[in-house]
Amino acid sequence: MDIVINTTGFERFLNLPSEQMFWVFLGNWGWMIFAIIFLIGARDVWLYYIQSKWFKSNKAILLAIDIPRGNEQSPRAVENMFTYLGGAHGTQNFYEKWYEGVFQKSFSYEIVSLEGYTQFLIRTPIEFRNLIESSVYSQYPDAEISEVDDYTESVPHRYPDEEWDIYGCEFILQTDWFLPIKTYEEFEHKMGPSETQFKDPMASLMDLCGSLRQGEQFWFQMIVWPTGFDWVKTIQKQLDKILGRKKKAKPDLVSKGIEFLGNASEAILPIWQDIDASKAKEKDDKRTMLDLTPKEKRQVEAMHLKSIKQGFMAKLRIVYVSKKEVMNKAKVINGFVGYIKQFMSLDLNSFKPDLNVTMTRAQYFFKESRTITKKRKLFNNYINRSGYGRDPFLLNTEELATLWHFPVEANVKSPMIQKAPGRKADAPSTLPLAEESTPLPADIFSGFKAGKEENSSEEEMQLSNETAAPPNLPFV
Repeated sequence: MDIVINTTGFERFLNLPSEQMFWVFLGNWGWMIFAIIFLIGARDVWLYYIQSKWFKSNKAILLAIDIPRGNEQSPRAVENMFTYLGGAHGTQNFYEKWYEGVFQKSFSYEIVSLEGYTQFLIRTPIEFRNLIESSVYSQYPDAEISEVDDYTESVPHRYPDEEWDIYGCEFILQTDWFLPIKTYEEFEHKMGPSETQFKDPMASLMDLCGSLRQGEQFWFQMIVWPTGFDWVKTIQKQLDKILGRKKKAKPDLVSKGIEFLGNASEAILPIWQDIDASKAKEKDDKRTMLDLTPKEKRQVEAMHLKSIKQGFMAKLRIVYVSKKEVMNKAKVINGFVGYIKQFMSLDLNSFKPDLNVTMTRAQYFFKESRTITKKRKLFNNYINRSGYGRDPFLLNTEELATLWHFPVEANVKSPMIQKAPGRKADAPSTLPLAEESTPLPADIFSGFKAGKEENSSEEEMQLSNETAAPPNLPFV
């Protein structure tokens, strides 16, 4: 029986004039494409609207962290802090996401240098303040945590400006996120005294921050979103791909029938056993660790080690704000690039500045206007701790602690880092109680003000939250 396909209608459609062909296509099938595009756009607009409305109802605070002098703890203590932060992860049901605009809240871990004075800060939603303080005190019992005003208010917010200028960008991964960067454990050496065996990569950044002159400010921001464990499956798929493992399909009636016939034929015709086994047997593509190249073996081991620790979605961003007469981009920007390249592993992963999208420069056409637009976007995204810009990537707790941790004082000799005045100790039992407590010494870090001043009003805090833009969620 011959099958005949009638192509008369299709030929008639191709012979129509181009304008008439468009309207015929649009009337028959094309409208569905435009309808789908419209529905997707309407969905995104609605989600942005309700998330913006929900975001304005939330408040965030900025905490300054001062660790005691003589810190000897390695970044493993900060890794434990990030692990504890995983308690902030939450899931949203359909109603919360699409009708209330609820999304996973983020945390911003920051290092800032204002004219050489360096401070470690954490910006957190106000309801998670106790979680952040517990994570710090559990690893650094003698640390001091105080609420401070936002340091970004000390510079102009609109650019171009007659006196000030800014430069910066986001940093992205060189390759896929499931390959880890070089972590702090690879900076440990076995030679020398025990307190100096860890060569802290933070030393170069602290030296850079301490070298800023009057009128210069450098801001480093690492935004993290707690996430679930679905990303582990992605790493396992990559491991199976390298090792040549294929996922076994569930047996159905057809495969079971073929298997039964094969077993029956082998029982009836034993002569088949004389066939060359190399031709009868299917080629096995599975590989063992011995079959891998040194690079593949290192990647397999590194991906496995990354997958056994808790993960966070993350974004890195820097901003250099300075008065025009003292601005030195080569010193600050290239200095930070040198710091971030310490975590480069050519056979695994590394960071690189985002030259194409977020860096505050432009080439070819309309350079000046495009540069101004990039500066405004980068600055607004920074001060709002927003997720807009490049897509976030996944880092585990070890990688996060490598990028943001308190410097080990045996390796970092930077006198401009804000630290707690001394180690705390319990008072003697024989000490008489005073009626009035002695006031704490004033904070020497210029540009910061106590966040609990008497003249601060809730209206100012509400205004600062209303002007902030919601982060774009990488999980939508």
